[in-house]
Amino acid sequence: MTYRIDPQADWIYVEEFRRQPVGRHSPGLMRVLNTLRYDPTGRQIVLFCRKPFAEWQIAEMPADRRDPLVFEDSPIFTDRDEAEWEVFRRRWHAATGQHINQPLRDPA
Repeated sequence: MTYRIDPQADWIYVEEFRRQPVGRHSPGLMRVLNTLRYDPTGRQIVLFCRKPFAEWQIAEMPADRRDPLVFEDSPIFTDRDEAEWEVFRRRWHAATGQHINQPLRDPA
């Protein structure tokens, strides 16, 4: 049986990911991330590194892996954490139907 995300109960993992998008994660967040990485259509939103340690772009991986990635025109991210957060937000919406309307970092 596949794990199903409960938007209310699993919200703590959204906050955990927001605090640390890259690095070691708790078992609960890993369970949520693994669930978000699966798309039953075979298509997936992915992050493509255009320039190592400098630029990232969002793309869609097609169901037929022989087909090329479909890149979005913008934005081009210069902060990996920001790029990872945007991919997480989109996957969360696809899995739960809920938008995460929060920036990665709260304005100071």
